[in-house]
Amino acid sequence: MTYSPDRRRQSDDSGEHAVRHLNLSGHQDAQFGSFPPSARPPRLSRRRLARLRAALVQTLIFGAIVAVFGALLGLVWEGLRRHGIGFSLDFLRQQAGFDISEGFTFAHGANGFTLSSFNAQMTNAQALVTGLYNTLVVAVISIVLSTVLGVLIGVTRMSKNWVAKNWAWGFIELVRNTPLLIQILFWYFAVVLQLPSLSQGSLLHGALIASRQGVFVPWLVATPGTTTFMVFAAAALLLAAAGCVPGARKLRRGAFAVSALLLVAGCFVGGRPFSLDYPQASLFSVSGGIGCSPEMASLIAALSVNTAAYIAEIVRGAVEAIDKGQWEAASALGLGGRESLWVIVLPQALRVMLPSLGNQYISLTKSTSFAIAIGFPDLFNVYGTVANQSGRSLEGILIVMAVYLAISVSISALMNLYNRRVVKKGAR
Repeated sequence: MTYSPDRRRQSDDSGEHAVRHLNLSGHQDAQFGSFPPSARPPRLSRRRLARLRAALVQTLIFGAIVAVFGALLGLVWEGLRRHGIGFSLDFLRQQAGFDISEGFTFAHGANGFTLSSFNAQMTNAQALVTGLYNTLVVAVISIVLSTVLGVLIGVTRMSKNWVAKNWAWGFIELVRNTPLLIQILFWYFAVVLQLPSLSQGSLLHGALIASRQGVFVPWLVATPGTTTFMVFAAAALLLAAAGCVPGARKLRRGAFAVSALLLVAGCFVGGRPFSLDYPQASLFSVSGGIGCSPEMASLIAALSVNTAAYIAEIVRGAVEAIDKGQWEAASALGLGGRESLWVIVLPQALRVMLPSLGNQYISLTKSTSFAIAIGFPDLFNVYGTVANQSGRSLEGILIVMAVYLAISVSISALMNLYNRRVVKKGAR
């Protein structure tokens, strides 16, 4: 085979023609906005497609929920219009016409707004405030008692003592597997109403009176030195708050020490700031101290015991979630089992417990509405009476729902704030 120069020249001419053709087509593609044959349009990634699909599904679900609620609201509004009933909150300014046995409300007088006992001449709004006051009092006391009792039972549940461990297990299983309403009725009819009368109900040398008419305990009353002590206490509180500022971390210990000295100085300068007022029982009444009705005592006992069983399991689970090396490290430092638990393990378990504790506190607060079963005038019970008197059940239930929602959101916000503080402190 011989090589010809003419064939080489022909090959070069065809190559140059192909290059010019490619350049021309590329120029035309760029001019008319299309891609060259070697390039492809960009495709959406799988992650982005998944996000778009999830956003679309959530939008559709949210739209469906809004449509359902809108349809229900339209039906309610049409029903009210058909019966000639309008939506109004004027009933809140109407006179209540009934009494509430316990609790306080805001009353407007010559000195402004003050706390006062409720009477039949007050308005429906003041009646609802009285019910809210009773609900908050029961919730706060029950939260404190259930937390203390739940921690103790949870620690006992992990004890090496066979009797104590199985007693705690039996208590938790019994309470958690029994309806709360049954427990409230049990405490009311089988415990509180079976207590002795006032004249026979004095215990602990008169410091506590537990009777079927209620439970009464000593209470603090003001003395001539109360005002002076409160001034020193306010100064100590301001100084302690200043020491908690992030920029004043180096001065925190000194600020707390000075605050403690101010409290001690307030006691010495003004004398005894408070004195204990002990309850004194007569045949039909009690004077002195502070007390609660049988209904309130039963409700607090039932809510505290019921929530304590759930908190005990939360404590046990949180402690068992801590690494075993923490126990071994505490033992290597010479700490005993009890000291290791309270000083080393429980503070670390607190970060695990807080979210679940917040849920239990919210559940306890909402469970106060079971008070209607024993006649305690909480918010829900008072709402029922107001609705029967005024005929405004829809407006009343919306107010009650909004109040319970606000309380639940407040508890959740406080627990989240404290949780973030604990986590930030543990990360240092």
